Amino acid sequence: MATDAQHRQQHSRNGGARTGHHFLIVAYGIQSHLNPCRVLAHRLARLHGVDGSGPVLATISVPVFAHRRLFPSSGDVNNNKDAATDGLVSYAPYSNGLDDGSMARDGEARARSRQATFESLSAVVATLAARGRPVTCVVCSMVLPAALDVAREHAIPLAVYWIQPATVLTAYYHYFHGHGDLVASHAADPAFEVSLPGMPRPLRIRDFPSFLVDTTGSELAKLMNEAARDVFERLGDHGCTKVLVNTFDELEPAALAAMKERLDVFAVGPVIGPSSSAEPRIHLFNHAGADEKRYMEWLGAQAARSVVYVSFGSVWTYTEKQMEEIANGLRRCGRPYLLVVRNDGRQEDVSRSLDDVVLEGLGMVVEWCDQPKVLSHPSVGCFVTHCGWNSALEAMSLGVPVVAAPSLFDQPTNAFLIEEEWAAGVRGERNSEGVFTREELARCVELLMGHGPRAIEIRERVEALKGMAREAAASGGPAERSLRSFVMAAGSNIG
Repeated sequence: MATDAQHRQQHSRNGGARTGHHFLIVAYGIQSHLNPCRVLAHRLARLHGVDGSGPVLATISVPVFAHRRLFPSSGDVNNNKDAATDGLVSYAPYSNGLDDGSMARDGEARARSRQATFESLSAVVATLAARGRPVTCVVCSMVLPAALDVAREHAIPLAVYWIQPATVLTAYYHYFHGHGDLVASHAADPAFEVSLPGMPRPLRIRDFPSFLVDTTGSELAKLMNEAARDVFERLGDHGCTKVLVNTFDELEPAALAAMKERLDVFAVGPVIGPSSSAEPRIHLFNHAGADEKRYMEWLGAQAARSVVYVSFGSVWTYTEKQMEEIANGLRRCGRPYLLVVRNDGRQEDVSRSLDDVVLEGLGMVVEWCDQPKVLSHPSVGCFVTHCGWNSALEAMSLGVPVVAAPSLFDQPTNAFLIEEEWAAGVRGERNSEGVFTREELARCVELLMGHGPRAIEIRERVEALKGMAREAAASGGPAERSLRSFVMAAGSNIG
């Protein structure tokens, strides 16, 4: 790989010259998409001379409201005259018609947003071409139909960046290719098993991605399923077969093999970042008051493998009831804990529950922390998480057992994989009201942090997974080789 300094020079020199590869990575404006997209862009930009066609350029395009948070001093981002850069990759915002960060709530609003996104991304493509840096491949994170529209309209090759496990990709693919009616007809039966082609064991309804088995009539579920249908019905078309997956071969061999029979799949994980100072972690909310020195010193004062780390991701908001249950569950454990609760993620009366537990002095409550840094600390003994894929992959890559308390999206499937496929943790069950109770929290934590045979087995397993992840992500290792193969495959379309 070329050095970052070399690429910064190449990035500058090629401002007015055609280059062999230029990837436009289009992402949703949420943290769980932005971080893996930024790391992928940096890894692409560090590749050089893959097929003799010169440097690899990468531009990340995010919605206007997210771009403003990433670059507060960027001014009027709608004119797109001066693209922002971090020295290695460029950033070009697009407008989805909802520049305040809100969501389209009905079909008409979604159609307007899709058209606005299409027009704005088309303008980005045109601007980059005018600057002598034409886009040679559009990469969209997960399901972003407007990006597909742009790639098709401008005859640019397309790839999908699947930032969830290959098993979830398999579930979605087969849902929209012959298994949707079967799954939908049994959506109310959590124990019903569905056998998917190429998979070694059936997947229960309770373990499917939540939106595919929604029985509540959720508008969000309808919105996501419509977008997913649009993407998956196109996957397999000419120019729409390449899928990058944030996983690695040793972790999901069956799912990857099954999907490679149908699509051009490239396992490029684990993409967890930041693997260097050039891949800073993206945080879209204000965490200026976070005191990293304070919580890291506190972790340093705790015994090895003694701390319960609790964080439910960048989207989750705690209800008063859920906060009470977590606080009381931590009391029952009687172990030191680090609990992350954003100030802007709290509902009313949550602070009161926090104040009570903080006064007892067993642990620390912070509004933000550097999660990979915390998970790397030897005092952390387990991670209580919503089981989003970024968090789950970070835990496994850093050797930390997981208490998975899934709720939405891919989280149920991730929890199934963590507990039953990889033996890297335990799944915590929510009650009929969707609450992760104090009793269940205490049970799961004690199971992982005790000295029983299952705790020992899980700790040994996560150490093995940590080694596998390191080998996959090593310089010149499987992830890099797979990414190079993708670039070469994408380059075959450059004329």
